[in-house]
Amino acid sequence: MNRPNTAAKSPCHRTAGQLVILGASVRALADSASRAGWDVHAADLFCDLDLQAIAKVAVPVAHGTDDAATGYPWSLITAAEDFPPSTAWCYTGAIENHPDLIDAIARVRPLAGNPSDVVRRLRDPAELAAAASAAGLSFPETLFSPDGVPLDGTWLIKPLAGAGGRGIRRWTRAVADHTMPRATKANQLPIWQRYTTGTPLSASFCFSRGATRVLGVSRQLIGEPWCHAGPFAWCGAVALQTASGRTDTDPLLPSLERLGGVLAERFRPVGLVGVDLVTDAAASITVIEVNPRPTASMELFERSGAGSIAADHLAACGFATPSAMTLKQPLPLPASTWAKAVLFAAEPTPVSQSLIDCLARETSPWTHADGGWPALADIPRPGQTIASGAPVVTIFAAGTTDDALAILRDRVAHIDALLSARV
Repeated sequence: MNRPNTAAKSPCHRTAGQLVILGASVRALADSASRAGWDVHAADLFCDLDLQAIAKVAVPVAHGTDDAATGYPWSLITAAEDFPPSTAWCYTGAIENHPDLIDAIARVRPLAGNPSDVVRRLRDPAELAAAASAAGLSFPETLFSPDGVPLDGTWLIKPLAGAGGRGIRRWTRAVADHTMPRATKANQLPIWQRYTTGTPLSASFCFSRGATRVLGVSRQLIGEPWCHAGPFAWCGAVALQTASGRTDTDPLLPSLERLGGVLAERFRPVGLVGVDLVTDAAASITVIEVNPRPTASMELFERSGAGSIAADHLAACGFATPSAMTLKQPLPLPASTWAKAVLFAAEPTPVSQSLIDCLARETSPWTHADGGWPALADIPRPGQTIASGAPVVTIFAAGTTDDALAILRDRVAHIDALLSARV
């Protein structure tokens, strides 16, 4: 398999362990691991410029169909074969949808994460519903057949092996008339789930040897038109926690701690785990799904001063952080909340070096204002054209809890206008 040249690296003399990170997009976890002292070998679908700068080696893998021979995610196996043998590996989204792949790679290198049997159980709606009930929380009514499901849009059809909200639709007559569920594997079948109204949140947990810690809670940005996101597409998050440790979700913490205890007892997960939730004005919680690996919103807590998410994950999985670990990152901004958004392409977007240079110039003042934390991430490689509806870039902003989202929206609008002017 031909490998593209990765970005040139300057000489590096730090003491570090070796770590392999695989997934659809691994930049956030790779960034955290690199800052914590690990030499990262990464493979994902994008191999963005900043991932190339972060990782010792970064490799893009083929898109295409879910084919065991050539397509993603099975192409990650071939990519990983070129990385140092016996090196620990961890995964990001949406590898939880492919427990057989987890097994295949875990047979040849140590896994820093949840094994396939834990993943299968955590992703099983019936098991998760029972766990939510044991914690005194709700779970949406869920069916595995459309028989008897109302066609008025109050229910959703969702892929059981979904990620990022892709493939979710309201169940209506028009959708039903054009839906013929077919699958070659059980986890590719859809489910029908009653729609839950309220505020979408993500709770970040760290599980280690029976201990459970709530790392933080973020508000999820779902289907935002200002990001050109699809109706149910995940397009960012706002961390509901400041660097001082104050959180705007204190009323939820007892329930979340109960949930974490139940998950720990029933499933024995390890490392960082994200739980998607919906809450209402009375602080009632409905559990939606569990993502049994580090999630995209967790880097916001690292920027807020909660420590290295990669170090937390690896230590919880039994992998010691390099002994000479020195966190190479800016200090957290006092009393600031962090937010991030994924901007999707409104139309096919060619990526040129001049565009990349322009983005760097435009966002440099933002990075300076945010204490040195990069305001832009997941920066695409020049020479490609990003398809309409595909992610272009990730944008960050920091501010008070009340204005972080407003600053983020202004920045997204600025970048969106810049992209539109250059298409």
